[in-house]
Amino acid sequence: MSPAIALAFLPLVVTLLVRYRHYFRLLVRTVLLRSLRNCLSGMRIEERAFSYVLTHALPGDPGHILTTLDHWSSHCEYLSHMGPAKGQILMWLVEEKAPACALELGTYCGYSTLLIARALPPGGRLLTVERDPRTAAVAEKLIRLAGFDERTVELIVGRSEEVIPRLRTQYQMTRADLVLLAHRPRCYLRDLQLLEAHALLPAGATVLADHVLFPGAPRFLQYAKSCGRYRCRLHHTGLPDFPAIKDGIAQLTYAGPG
Repeated sequence: MSPAIALAFLPLVVTLLVRYRHYFRLLVRTVLLRSLRNCLSGMRIEERAFSYVLTHALPGDPGHILTTLDHWSSHCEYLSHMGPAKGQILMWLVEEKAPACALELGTYCGYSTLLIARALPPGGRLLTVERDPRTAAVAEKLIRLAGFDERTVELIVGRSEEVIPRLRTQYQMTRADLVLLAHRPRCYLRDLQLLEAHALLPAGATVLADHVLFPGAPRFLQYAKSCGRYRCRLHHTGLPDFPAIKDGIAQLTYAGPG
């Protein structure tokens, strides 16, 4: 390419860099820097985050553990977790709905798990599902460090599409009053339909779905709005530490099989 042609494209490149600078920063922090640190430390980011929690957080205090994770993500390494803004929405909804039994698909580091668990009513139960065994091992330690035993929070290691059909028989979950979808947005629709097919959603159940705007779950949202079985509301937020990148939590209220 000649210098003249390169110079002709320079204004376009500069414009794109300025317009999408937040996305470039996110890419650098979540892919490039994270991969480098993984290689240098031999640990995954959630393992490094847990090591930080062990030395800085108060055992048995889920609120302090959550704040410690937020601080680590903002000042050390971006954790790609739910964050405080979405966390407030989640806790408010769990407290309002007071589910006797809640289900989370996508435990990750355990951040949203702690949010749900601390907002459950007395005697409430949470089942959380994580497909990656190494990530699940970190989340398990975080959950127990926060003071929740297996009677309150049970972590299941496995693929959501394989676990959901076994929830009733193997894990004695006959109904999910509240569901949080926080794993892979492209799997949201499939897993919602699995929950419907196995009659795990009672009338009035609340289904929450994170990251429906970024990276997005358009097929899931289209289905929820068009099938006639859900009342839908979208809580607009931004990504933690990247408020200019717009995201949202979808809140669905199940009306029944119709």
